[in-house]
Amino acid sequence: MNHDQAFWLPYTANRAFWKAPRVITGARGHYYTTDDGRQLLDGFSGLWTSGLGHCHPRIVAAVQAQVGTLDYGMGFQVSNDRAIALAAEVATMAPAGLERVFFTNSGSESADTALKIALAYHRARGEGQRTRLIGRERGYHGVNFGGMSVGGIPGNRKVFSAALLPGVDHIRHTYSPADMAYSRGQPVWGAQLAEDLERLVALHDASNIAALIVEPVSGSTGILVPPIGYLQRLREICDKYGILLIFDEVITAFGRVGAPFAAARFGVTPDIITTAKGLTNGVIPMGAVIVREQVYQALMQGPEHAVELFHGYTYSGHPVAAAAGLATFEVYREEDSFARARALEPVFEEAIHALKGEPHVVDIRNFGLMGGIELAPRAGAPGERGFEVFLKCFEAGVVIRNGGDILQFSPFLDSTPDELGRIFDTVRTALRSVA
Repeated sequence: MNHDQAFWLPYTANRAFWKAPRVITGARGHYYTTDDGRQLLDGFSGLWTSGLGHCHPRIVAAVQAQVGTLDYGMGFQVSNDRAIALAAEVATMAPAGLERVFFTNSGSESADTALKIALAYHRARGEGQRTRLIGRERGYHGVNFGGMSVGGIPGNRKVFSAALLPGVDHIRHTYSPADMAYSRGQPVWGAQLAEDLERLVALHDASNIAALIVEPVSGSTGILVPPIGYLQRLREICDKYGILLIFDEVITAFGRVGAPFAAARFGVTPDIITTAKGLTNGVIPMGAVIVREQVYQALMQGPEHAVELFHGYTYSGHPVAAAAGLATFEVYREEDSFARARALEPVFEEAIHALKGEPHVVDIRNFGLMGGIELAPRAGAPGERGFEVFLKCFEAGVVIRNGGDILQFSPFLDSTPDELGRIFDTVRTALRSVA
């Protein structure tokens, strides 16, 4: 075996990759450097992760200082000053009432942690029969078994279907091309889709349902934006039946939709928020689950020396990751990043919708600095056209993402209009060159 090819890449066509590897060796600001010395404009800000740009000097300095001060500290029955400080920052930024922060290492772990907290909460309140979890079709909540179970992307589920969690159901997704195609921002049609939760309440009885988990804006499935009034209606139904509402904000938090959290942008406060990615600007892996005070307090029972929640990770609240997070929050404030992202939103919207009418384009969707261009699939080869456009853009010096035949965009919070123009001009050229 050639051990230069030992790496098994995640979410990658590995055989195709190793025929023509695309290898990045450096990054600075809005650009990557490849192993052959080319500069690539990053049109996806890492993987929804690096909204402040790559190798931001403030964050780099904080990590360098921390790793020489406290590289790791035991996290069970002991903590570290950086994790405590970052939790306070997160709680301060979170919507009112969400005041407790449990650290994880990824969005996948955040999703599973939130689900476990929801189950533990109902049990602590004497409603241990509330075990059913509700997700949404086309939802993405990471790749651990809990997140996959409530997730609704078929490709993530089919190989593992026999081992997914029991007691899980899904409301329908929010996308109707006949009613929503080429919507700018939130679609006007579709608030009534939230009523599908009532169908599951009638089927399972509310007394058995623990939580509903949704992405405020569905990202990985191709940028599905909630219709006006939809999230508000989900909140009302959950309140009516005592169901916890979980927002998966791994993508949408920290400026991606021009606000600290999508909950703030949409004016809907859930009971639990999951985060990761922008928490540390992608510099060190870290996630967090932010919980309503009443949920936390419900678990604070029994002898004070006893563990209240039997859950956690070796690296929960890792001091170097927390240092990266603290520096990231400082930069968000000093550079007014969320307001800058909100101001850039109409420029991004005009740039992406300018591709309407280009070859193979069947829909364009956007919200905040999240955008998707859906392509008609090739007969008998779904995903092939989108992958080819991705490759052509990469060759032309621009990095985008394709999720099958949906091209996805996630520019930096401080991108310039010229950079956005270059990204979409490159996509336009690629679209015109593929069959």
